[in-house]
Amino acid sequence: MTDDLFAAPGAISPLAERMRPAGLDDFVGQEHLLGPGQPLERMIRGASLHSMILWGPPGTGKTTLARMFATSSKAHFIALSAVMAGVKDIRQAVAEAEQVRASRQRRTVLFLDEVHRFNKAQQDAFLPFVEDGTLVFVGATTENPSFELNNALLSRARVYVLKSLSAGQLVQLLERALADSSQGLGDRAPRFGQDQLELVARAADGDARRALNLLEVAAELGEPGEAISDARLSAAMAAGHRRFDKGGDAFYDQISALHKAVRGTAPDAALYWLARMLDGGCDPAYVARRIARMASEDIGNADPRGLALALDAWEAWNRLGSPEGELALAQAVVYLASAPKSNAVYKAWAEAQADARAGGSLPVPMHLRNAPTALMKDLGHGKGYRYAHNEPEGFSPGQTYFPEEMPARTYYHPVPRGLEIRIGEKLAAMRPADGSSDDAVD
Repeated sequence: MTDDLFAAPGAISPLAERMRPAGLDDFVGQEHLLGPGQPLERMIRGASLHSMILWGPPGTGKTTLARMFATSSKAHFIALSAVMAGVKDIRQAVAEAEQVRASRQRRTVLFLDEVHRFNKAQQDAFLPFVEDGTLVFVGATTENPSFELNNALLSRARVYVLKSLSAGQLVQLLERALADSSQGLGDRAPRFGQDQLELVARAADGDARRALNLLEVAAELGEPGEAISDARLSAAMAAGHRRFDKGGDAFYDQISALHKAVRGTAPDAALYWLARMLDGGCDPAYVARRIARMASEDIGNADPRGLALALDAWEAWNRLGSPEGELALAQAVVYLASAPKSNAVYKAWAEAQADARAGGSLPVPMHLRNAPTALMKDLGHGKGYRYAHNEPEGFSPGQTYFPEEMPARTYYHPVPRGLEIRIGEKLAAMRPADGSSDDAVD
């Protein structure tokens, strides 16, 4: 914890730390927040402060912005990480802030990285001090604040969404680091080709910290002034990965994209999102379960083979494992995305569930009750029931199957696509005969 925010770090500091921008003019990215006249630009230029949540992927500048806010307003700066800190650390920060306000008449910016890792009690601990102005709270999170932060904290802080950096923005940062002799790699003078810098930028996946770390590792594998070979660059990026949080927004956004691509009859896009999820480390068993859900929800009886294929793909993956079994998942995804679509069963099931919850324990009509004993037959169980297989058309016109206290309902409305065309024709022929179309409620 220090006010000397941008003192030159020692040579041992990583390149990403040494190249941390000291002012707004050096900051790359987030133009929607930091461009002329945008909210955070006005705040920094005007030296005004308010509590906020910075929500965005790793390496997009959340910590740097928090430091800039403190510097521009000449506020005391305290940095904590929710990974390591607890209520005791918050109390110490509050005591320090009160001392600074009393002795130096300065406000305090409390920066809490990964704020989503605090539980509700820990989040509540500093709320009174945000309320009375002892602290200006700046929280950083990679997770959706709506789900991870309590309402009391959200009501006291504005949420700003940061975006991943583009490949072009990352190349700009890399070029700056190579040219900077005081804080960057200019004194080592490693020589990278433009194509190599673009390769590093793509491997960094929108993360400025990762881009600079990859650049530094590649530069340190050779001698000063030496041209960086493609082989050395490949070695430096051997541990490259795409961003995928198995429990956070990236996870749910990607499965949502896969599901919507299947529903939207976009097999190529569906394959892309499947590949993204599996490449990012998602459990294929989870994907297989969701594919089976898509088959019932969005294809349904328009092509009942979709569910069978989804289950077969799931079984194939169980037997083969990765990577061989992943091809079966891809096959199922392409089939489902290409198949005719119907959510008629999905909607019908939701309506039936709603009626079941709302109607209470309505008794089964006597003619539909089981009668395995003489007593039950004497009580009228099963009396009047007409056995469908004994009917000329294989069904019993006019026989009711709903509780007597409940009007007949029509939940299932087949769509004019795929096999449901034939199903719809069959039901249309049957329903007038049994009288349900006249009395059924939609």
